[in-house]
Amino acid sequence: MTMRVSLAPVRRQPEFDGEAPALLAADGARVILGNVSSLNGIVDPITPSPSTLFGPRGAALASEDGPLFVADTGHHRLLIWSRTPRHDGAMADLVIGQPNFESEGRNAKTSPGPATLNVPTGVAVSGEVLAVADAWNHRVLIWHGLPTHSNQPADVVLGQSDFESVLANRGAVAAADTLNWCYGVTIADGALWVADTGNRRVLKWNQIPAESGAPADLVLGETDFVTRDSNAGCAVADVGMTWPHSIAVLERHLLIADAGNNRVMIWDEQPETNGAPCTFVLGQQDFSGIDHNTGSYYPTSATLNMPYSIARVGRRIAIADTANSRIVAHDISDLRMFSGAGYLAGQAGFHDKGDNRWRAPQRDSLCWPYGIAVCGSTIVVADSGNNRVLLWDVEP
Repeated sequence: MTMRVSLAPVRRQPEFDGEAPALLAADGARVILGNVSSLNGIVDPITPSPSTLFGPRGAALASEDGPLFVADTGHHRLLIWSRTPRHDGAMADLVIGQPNFESEGRNAKTSPGPATLNVPTGVAVSGEVLAVADAWNHRVLIWHGLPTHSNQPADVVLGQSDFESVLANRGAVAAADTLNWCYGVTIADGALWVADTGNRRVLKWNQIPAESGAPADLVLGETDFVTRDSNAGCAVADVGMTWPHSIAVLERHLLIADAGNNRVMIWDEQPETNGAPCTFVLGQQDFSGIDHNTGSYYPTSATLNMPYSIARVGRRIAIADTANSRIVAHDISDLRMFSGAGYLAGQAGFHDKGDNRWRAPQRDSLCWPYGIAVCGSTIVVADSGNNRVLLWDVEP
């Protein structure tokens, strides 16, 4: 008889550290858009329609009454509900990026233009301004006036000189007016922030641009506009980034989800100079850490695994801890280096992980949530791995 011995350490789940305070309503999402039939164990083909979603990466509510915007990433389109949906599986009212609700394909299988999309990801809305990160067209589209009809063309394009051009960095080198696989967009205090992920940097326009091709005013993650090195060409520290995906502005704080380094970077004061270093990070014990869950298989309240999105929830900051299939939240007043989260959604405890808690999807489970946005008492979750968007009430 041959005996085989493994020298690998035994993978044991840590002891449960008590019930985590709930971030969201315990009975789960009040509305599910997209893949609803999976709750009954049915798997439908993800064919495009007014009510299906394929790997949505971002969403945003203009107000508690709507409209709701969803980046239906896999179908290369933006879906719009004119009013906030009140029931599961509600059909969208408008579509941008495809000639109709039944079509799909990059740039609608035609030439790029002001109403085509190629892997749309981040969505931001503020007042009458809508911004969409059109990631694989390497551009951000801006509407100065919320769309009122399908395929309403964008008014402004950033990252390219015109609506027909789609090359990364305009086919040349990085600059203040170019983009490369831009993933996330945020509008805050009249400024536009863009996670220019492929260039490993975050750009800021001090005002919402009114002209196409406008250059950014500030860059973080690099010390100038022409460098695009991972972690600013240095060891991981307080300046550089790897795959930044989301930005949040909280009063004087700036937060950036640095997914490639499995951390959230936080500036105590709004940075005003290019390459300004952050003050501290969440998810890593120090500035040199890069491993997911700080090198462990199971997470804790203080670790992260590819955080893709950040949003403010009242006096808390919520983080889509994407690869741990959960959302964690911190009190804004208690943000500090490597601090542990105080609230949780998607998992039973802080040491738990697993897509849908290793089960079929439920109203309160998550599978790779890529995007979160908050409006009033509602959090909108782009639950990408489940091909759905959740409208979920926030616990007071």
